[in-house]
Amino acid sequence: MNKLEAIRVFMRVAELSSFSLAGKQLNKSPAAITRNVAMLEAQLNMRLMNRSTRSLSLTEAGKVYLDGCRAVTRALDEVESGLVRTAHDHCGVLRIASPAVFATTGLASLLASYRTIAPRVDFEVTTSDGPIDVIEGGFDVCFSTDRYPISSSLVCRPLITIKEILVAAPAYLARRGEPTSPFSLQQHDLLTERDGARSWEFADGTGVQKITVSSILSATSSAAVRSAALANMGIALLPIPLVADDIAKARLVPLLDRYQINGGPQHIALVYYERRCLTAKVSSFIDFVLDRFSKPPIQESAATLRVVA
Repeated sequence: MNKLEAIRVFMRVAELSSFSLAGKQLNKSPAAITRNVAMLEAQLNMRLMNRSTRSLSLTEAGKVYLDGCRAVTRALDEVESGLVRTAHDHCGVLRIASPAVFATTGLASLLASYRTIAPRVDFEVTTSDGPIDVIEGGFDVCFSTDRYPISSSLVCRPLITIKEILVAAPAYLARRGEPTSPFSLQQHDLLTERDGARSWEFADGTGVQKITVSSILSATSSAAVRSAALANMGIALLPIPLVADDIAKARLVPLLDRYQINGGPQHIALVYYERRCLTAKVSSFIDFVLDRFSKPPIQESAATLRVVA
């Protein structure tokens, strides 16, 4: 028997001083009303009510218990009402997970744009260069490079493919020279992500050239590879949004840009729970993101590309 239901039955009986009236209001039989009160008395091992054929009154223990029950149910009702309001209101904290490359390029401006229409929503952002577990991490939404789903309760919507570009620092190129062809890269120091492609493909109007990548440095994040390139360590294949500002300010130089390079571009997808489980703030954020990326999400110039949010 449901204890909370029994408590509410007890409260109604006490307020009406009648088992039969309580049964009518709660649409329960007199026997069901009696069983609920009897269950509470059995659990407490004490009488809560004095009963006779003509009257009903609370014992001293019953009066204390009634006051406590009122406080508990009032608090519970307030919590439930607050949750319902929150579920239908655009407020509270939105917990977001993102790969580092997206967090450092397009995410901040995306969140800033969303907050103009939902100013009472705050953000808690977790970045990772490894796999992100939406369920274990307790995230509301996740921008992911992984190939979901890992659970039937999750939805995965592709958003964008982030292209990559070969870059090196001017000081490195002054020391080692600039590669003139894909195969000449094998004479250079290469910097890669640890989980990146083991070969790079270069396509132009004459065909496709494929080289095997042997790196002097591999790192778990594209941000670390970028830092190594900026430190004049070698040539790196990096997401264009991550190095767009470096290229614009001549900290890095684009290489072999006449080729279309395929070294395993990163695919960003939005992962979230099924719609029926979502609060208003989560649902509206998902709609906002999907609408934003239904438009052309990137703009390209000769040597740079930026995420537009």
